[in-house]
Amino acid sequence: MRKGFTRKPPADDPALRSKNYITPAGLKRLQDEHRFLLTRERPAVTEVVTWAASNGDRSENADYQYGKRRLRQIDSRLRFLSKRIEAAVVVDPEAPRKGPAASKVFFGATVRYENEAGVERTVSIVGTDEVDLERNHISWVSPIGKALMKAEEGDRVVLQAPGGTTHLTVLEVSYEHIPVEPFREPVGAEAKPKPPKGAV
Repeated sequence: MRKGFTRKPPADDPALRSKNYITPAGLKRLQDEHRFLLTRERPAVTEVVTWAASNGDRSENADYQYGKRRLRQIDSRLRFLSKRIEAAVVVDPEAPRKGPAASKVFFGATVRYENEAGVERTVSIVGTDEVDLERNHISWVSPIGKALMKAEEGDRVVLQAPGGTTHLTVLEVSYEHIPVEPFREPVGAEAKPKPPKGAV
C-alpha cells in the first residue's frame, strides 16, 4: 500500500486547526484522491467484502477481515480529505502581486537563501498537504517556512530548528509556478485493473 494513500498528519498539527492554505494544483490532488476513493476504490472493496461474506464463517475469513479493515481506512481517509477540502483557502503562486506582497515571502513564494556556511538552497513554500522534500516544497508552518515568512531580499532571519539556532540570508524571492505531484492511483488499489492470469 502506498504511504501517501493513507498518510494523515498528526491531530495536534497546528495547520489542521486553521485555514488550509493550498495551491490550486494541491487542491486538485486532494479532490482527485477523494473522488477516486469515493467512486471507485470504496465500491470495489465493498464488492470484495460482500463476496467474502457470502463464503461462510467471517471470523476466519481473511478476505472479509482484510476488506472490512480496508473499508475503515478508506472511510477515515475520506473524512480527513473532506475536512481539508472544505477548509481550503486557495492561493495561486502565479497570481499578480503588488506592493510588499510581490517582494516579501508569503505563502506560495519560491525563496533562494544561504546559511551561515554559505550553502545556498531554494525552497517553495506550500501547504501542509503538499510538502515534497525531494522537490524542496516546504510547509508554511515548518521551522524554515516560519523563519522566512515576511522576509525580503537581503534580510537575515533566525531559524529555530531542533538542531539549534542558525541564521539564513534571503537572496531572492519570486512567485512562480510550483509543480505539485498529481494524485496517482496506488499500485495495490482494489479498483485498479488486474493483469490477466499468466501475464508477465
